[in-house]
Order: sequence, then C-alpha cells, then structure tokens
Amino acid sequence: MTNEQLEALRAVAEEGGFTSAAPRLGTTQSRLSRLVQSLEQELGTRLVIRRPRGVIPTEAGARFLVHARQALDALRAGRASLEALGTEPRGLVSLGTLATVGAYLLPASLARFHKHHPEVKIRLVEAPPDQLEEQVASGLLDMAILDLPVRRVDLVVHRLWEEEYVLCVPRGHRLASSTRPVRLAEVVGEPLVVVGGARGSQTLQALCEAHGMTPNFVVEASNPEAVRRLMERGLGIAFLPSIVAQGEGRHFRVVPVKEGGIERIVAILHRGEGYLNAASRALKADMIEGLSAAVRRAKESSRRGGLRVYRG
Repeated sequence: MTNEQLEALRAVAEEGGFTSAAPRLGTTQSRLSRLVQSLEQELGTRLVIRRPRGVIPTEAGARFLVHARQALDALRAGRASLEALGTEPRGLVSLGTLATVGAYLLPASLARFHKHHPEVKIRLVEAPPDQLEEQVASGLLDMAILDLPVRRVDLVVHRLWEEEYVLCVPRGHRLASSTRPVRLAEVVGEPLVVVGGARGSQTLQALCEAHGMTPNFVVEASNPEAVRRLMERGLGIAFLPSIVAQGEGRHFRVVPVKEGGIERIVAILHRGEGYLNAASRALKADMIEGLSAAVRRAKESSRRGGLRVYRG
C-alpha cells in the first residue's frame, strides 16, 4: 500500500470522479483508475462505485477513507516536523487567498518575501472563503487568507485586520459630492454592482431584508476588480472593502455610510504549527508583519479610515 494509492482514493472520493480528481493530483484519469483498482485488489474489496454521473464510495470505501485520511495527515505532519529541522526555508508553500487580498496587497508582500527567500516556491490559489477553508482542512492548502467567521473549530486563526465596506459611486452620481454619511435606506433602491455569492453581498442583502427592502442587483461579477470597473463605468454603485477603494479620484468617489454598515475581519487560517514547514512558517510570519503594515499605511493615507489592524 502506497501514499499514492491513498491520495488517489481520497481525491476521487472528494471530487466525485476520476476526471475531476486527476488535475488535483497532476496526473491522468487512467492512472488514477489503476491506482484505485490496485488498492482494491490489495484490500480484497471494492472501495468505490463507478456511475455515469460520478463515483461514490462503497460502505467499505467510506470506512477505509477515515483511516486513509488519518494516515496521510500523519505522514504530512511527520514530513513537516523533519523539514522544521532545517534552518533555511525552502520548498513549496500552497497559499489560498481572497481575490481582494490577492490583487491589492499580496503582490508587494510576496515580491518582498521572494527577495529574501528565493528557495521558496509559492502556489497561489484564489477562491471564496468557504472553499479556502475546506482546502486548508483537507491539506490541499498550507494556509489561506480569508474572511471570518470560519465553521471548523479544529483550524488555527490569526486575525490580521478589520475593515469596512465603503460605498463607491461613479463621478457625476448624485451622491458623489455628498459630505454627510448616508443611510443604507437612501441607496438600496440604486442599481447595485456586487460580487455574486460573496459574504459582503450576502450581508448587504440580509441588511436590506432586515429593513424590509429589496436590493437592486443589476450586475453580479466574479471578482471585486470587475465590480469596481463596472461601477466606474456607471452601471451602478458598489459596496467594496476599504482596501479595494484605495485610489479614489478621477473615476469614482467614496461616500461615508452611517453606522450599521458592512464589515469584515481578514485572517490567516492553517491547521496548526505542526503542519507548517519552515517555508510556511516564514511566509506566515512575513505576511503577518507585511500585510498588517500595508493596511496600516492604507489607513494612515486614507481620509475615510475604516481599517483596524490586529497586532501580532
């Protein structure tokens, strides 16, 4: 029995098929099938049922998966413990991130880190918070930067900063010259551009419904940069995290919102120090210092505030 066989079984079960699991492990569908078949032969029982619409574990497969996951986790922890003996960070770190952080804060942070640690390779994955949480829990990612809260209590959370969602309107909008904070009720009837399914959008909808209002979502984009550009073109107004709204000026304005608006807390998530190798620990420490400093600079240069940094 090999690690490769166990990884193949877990990936197929979690992805629901050989085709979808193959890219996750960087192999082919036929090789995955052979690995699972060889494991079934070695154990003397069928572990998965192949169906036209995907693959599901048998009862034996489901029971064996529990132990396979434990074994793989233990091996990863063992490797991390050995790698921790090294004094020089090296190797691969898989880092998940929110699109907003990946686009606006991480480039400078990772460039600085790479300058000091050229032997560390980083695999960067952008995904919604729920997906990032599950990928950290399953070991696909070493760490992730995401919004709180998280559902799982077995993961380690290190808070980085708290920020408000600010109201952004295109130049020429009726609120562009407003000097007073506006209430949510004053803008809910406006055309709104949002990130579809994002927690900020869900919170906005919940706030509106709590006040007996229905938000007018005219465009649902896949990322905040698209929302910002659509807003600048006049398709609607947008609530964006403060770090995304930096650069207010020629194309859009930020309007203050009264208390009771939308906020988020951004944190680093991982499975525990025992699962982090020297490279992961070095990157985590660098991001805690570098990202927090970047947010503090943004706060100091912003006329709006809306950012609060958590001290390490």
